[in-house]
Order: sequence, then C-alpha cells, then structure tokens
Amino acid sequence: MKLLSGPCVIESEKNIFKIAKELEKYHNDNTIDFYFKASFDKANRTSLESFRGLGIDEGLRILQKVKDDFGYKIVTDVHESIQVNQVAEVVDMLQIPAFLCRQTDLLVACAKTSCEVNIKKGQFLSADAMQYPLLKILQTRGCTEPTYENAKKHGVYLCERGNSFGYGNMVVDMRNLVIMREFAPVIFDATHSVQMPTAENGKTGGDSSMVPYLAKAAAAIGVDGFFFETHFDPSVALSDGPNMLKLQDLEKLIQKIQQIQEI
Repeated sequence: MKLLSGPCVIESEKNIFKIAKELEKYHNDNTIDFYFKASFDKANRTSLESFRGLGIDEGLRILQKVKDDFGYKIVTDVHESIQVNQVAEVVDMLQIPAFLCRQTDLLVACAKTSCEVNIKKGQFLSADAMQYPLLKILQTRGCTEPTYENAKKHGVYLCERGNSFGYGNMVVDMRNLVIMREFAPVIFDATHSVQMPTAENGKTGGDSSMVPYLAKAAAAIGVDGFFFETHFDPSVALSDGPNMLKLQDLEKLIQKIQQIQEI
C-alpha cells in the first residue's frame, strides 16, 4: 500500500527531521510505498494570524534535504500553477488541495510534469464528480478515458477526505471509496476527514480519536493507500494539531490496517 505521512506544515528544519527520523520504519518496510508529506505553505488557513509555513524556497530546501538524507519520496501541496515547475524539481508527487480540485490551470500545470498527482476530493463534491478533475490530468497526458488502469499508469490518485456536513463538521461517506475506485486508485486521508473547520475561534478543530475507526473501515472496504498527518506532539503543532496522530499511535494503527488488508 501507499503511505503518505508527515506533519501538516514545515514548522522548522529541526522538527521536520525529528518527525522524518521516526517515520523511517515505513520507508524500510517493503510492503509499504512510503512518501514523506509536509507543506511549505498552507495557503488556505482560516485567519491571517495562523502559521502558514516557511515559504516555497526554504520549504523546498528542507524537503530536498529530507530526500537526500533519508531517501524518501516526497509529496507536498501546490496552490498556484506558477509554483508547480519549481516544486516538481524536488518532489515525487504533487498534491492538489481539496478546495482547488477544480482549478483547471493548476491541474494542467501538474499534468505537464513527470510527477505523480494526488487530487484531494473537494469537500463540496460527489465522488462521481471527481472523474472530471482526473480527466483533466489524463487528457493533458494524452489519455482520454478515466479508468482505474489508465489513472494508475499515469500516476494519478484521488484522495477522499470527507464532505462538509452542515457547518463546521465533516462526514465520510464510505461509498465514495468504492465509486472513485472505479476510475482511479484511491488514497484515504483519515486525519483530514475528522477536521472541524473553523471550530476553534478562527482555527480548524478536529477529533483525532475517530481517525483509527475511519482508517480501519477504509482498509476493510479496500483502498490503494492512506494519508496520515502525524507529529511528535500534536498539542503544540502549528497547523491541524487536533486531527493529527501522535507518531506512536500511527505505528499501532498501521499494524491494524495491515492485518485487515491481509484478511
């Protein structure tokens, strides 16, 4: 299975390397296709006071250092088409944020690189509607039919991260995993699926205690990979702390997921 994991945002080089070192066991596991995830910028934070990251130049320098020192494949978010070529020089997978999954120029710019692309499903979209962002990538890469085999061949993934449920809450419809997997490999993002947008006085809240239940359910249904944001201490994380897993809790959960997949 694919595993995309790391902190939400690059807080500092010291913190990144502390987390990266703890994730080395997954890179060394030949049953896991591991990608280290961290964002150089969080462009969609709720308020101007929220920490966004270290910026593209410093962020990519640190990600390149992680890649060089650990040998990890790297995945990170891109928010604007102008960023794509610079980011693609460092990373192996470009990630389209859920709010931007319909942005044609961004999708096409990513498709023109040699990177894999992970498109997060918009919180406002049905699973079936995700074939159209997928098709923008495939058509740019010379493929006209959105099928699982074609998407896999061209390195394109769809990522389930829940749908808006009323105000300030998310819900996961597990049918989405089945529907999207008809036309693309699917990554399940369990940590963002338990977010509670703007629930904490202008900051995103969440309930990480629900992450294991959703992840195990996704494993039982069948997906191609998992996305987990993790931190050595989510209570002090500068972004998405309430929905992130502690590193030691991630290890226990991965073991359970693997057991379910073996069954």
